[in-house]
Amino acid sequence: MLRLSLTLALVTLPLMATAQDSETPTPDTPIEAPMTLDRLDTILKSLDESTRTDGRVWQLTIADTPVLIITDPDNDRMRALSPVADLEDVQVDTLQRMMQANFDTALDARYAIAKDMVWSTYIHPLAPLEKDQLISGLGQVVNLVQTYGTLYTGGAMQFGGGDSGALQRDLIDELLKKGEEL
Repeated sequence: MLRLSLTLALVTLPLMATAQDSETPTPDTPIEAPMTLDRLDTILKSLDESTRTDGRVWQLTIADTPVLIITDPDNDRMRALSPVADLEDVQVDTLQRMMQANFDTALDARYAIAKDMVWSTYIHPLAPLEKDQLISGLGQVVNLVQTYGTLYTGGAMQFGGGDSGALQRDLIDELLKKGEEL
């Protein structure tokens, strides 16, 4: 029970600090129009002019990484995903590392498993999705693919209270130790 209490304290302290530091939107903050399929299409084609679509599904490439966006406007959902690895090739310690990253460094994107594949995903309600959220989410999906096997990160920041910071610090310490020999 003590371990659970301490774990909860470690997890919730950064949450409380983050909540206190966030800015409250002001009435002057412009609110974007709801995301539509046409608007989504325009944004995606601005990111990759060779984007292909059937009107509800888009295929594009971002930083040499294939990305698929699937929408369900009837249920107000949008999902961006990119393949990471065949599940049969993933070791248990790698699965554990991906789950740790989902907690603190994957940000709004996540590692997921479906159809015997590991995917990088970003899932969001469609209508309230803002342009910058979409672009950030797509960048995080691509970052998770590109940092799979190394840093397992969605971007430049990480949420406190998880394991990734210490693991990444271990890598830096190991590299510094190797550098001492020079």
